[in-house]
Amino acid sequence: MATVQQWTGIEVRALRNAMRMSLREFAAHLGVSERMISKWEAAGDNVTPRPVNQAALDTCLQRSDSDTQARFKYLTDGRVVGGSSETTELIGSTQVRHPSDGSLMVKVDASVFLSGPSNEPVWVPAYYIDVHPVSNAEYARFTAATGHKPPEHWPEEQYPAELANHPVVFVTWKDATAYAHWAGKELPTAQQWEKAARGTRGMVYPWGDQPTPAKCNVRESGIGATTPVDQYQSGVSPYGAYDMCGNVWEWFSTASRPGRRELRGGAWTSPFDRATPSSFNDAAETMCDDDTGFRCAVSADAMERLLNK
Repeated sequence: MATVQQWTGIEVRALRNAMRMSLREFAAHLGVSERMISKWEAAGDNVTPRPVNQAALDTCLQRSDSDTQARFKYLTDGRVVGGSSETTELIGSTQVRHPSDGSLMVKVDASVFLSGPSNEPVWVPAYYIDVHPVSNAEYARFTAATGHKPPEHWPEEQYPAELANHPVVFVTWKDATAYAHWAGKELPTAQQWEKAARGTRGMVYPWGDQPTPAKCNVRESGIGATTPVDQYQSGVSPYGAYDMCGNVWEWFSTASRPGRRELRGGAWTSPFDRATPSSFNDAAETMCDDDTGFRCAVSADAMERLLNK
């Protein structure tokens, strides 16, 4: 049975829509004024109904039929909500380690997902994607094994020890592609990355539809540098992927035009509104900056062959 720890205007709207009632019908059903319902819904997560109304909402949800409860869970993205305790129910919570570079990956099953600002349905075959952006420590193993030139800001070609678990930056698209090939993987396509970031239902952000800069490392955070790739646990995507908003821009395999590739996710240097996973961005393949990194993906068939060896 669906439960809500603390009701806000977001859940009120979701319940009314799940019950397929008008404002007037829903207000009468709860025994409150139509104006009060409108006020709650307009305020979103900035309003919490009084305890007596919370109890009425609980009762209304508990007495709903299974179809209404299923619609309610869908409309709230399967979340258990309640102030700062908001968590996301993971679609793909089983992590595996890639046999080559040892990175944690998670499977994204084949399905349609809602893509882009207009939420167009797109089919994407099954694949695995890195849970975190590639870190300095992981990239250092690649440069040591291959002799590939390290990033320009590493002193004496070694990353600073305190940045071991931060995303590698100052990598071009070709650098990122070279790492992926060495690891037996590839850069994700724009659609693979967006699906892993937003889930299948067209959420605006990895954690839902609420603009919450505190869940990621963007300009508004005031940090002014990269952060560890596993720091923002409250900002994980429905598949359990970290940093799909903020920290570093991430390179994709998708070409926007000759010599240019797509990248998304925003960075510590970016305003929050640039971090929306559906927002298009691209850059020259030779671009190399302190706010750009990458993660890898691999087809489900290829990964499962490796895991079953």
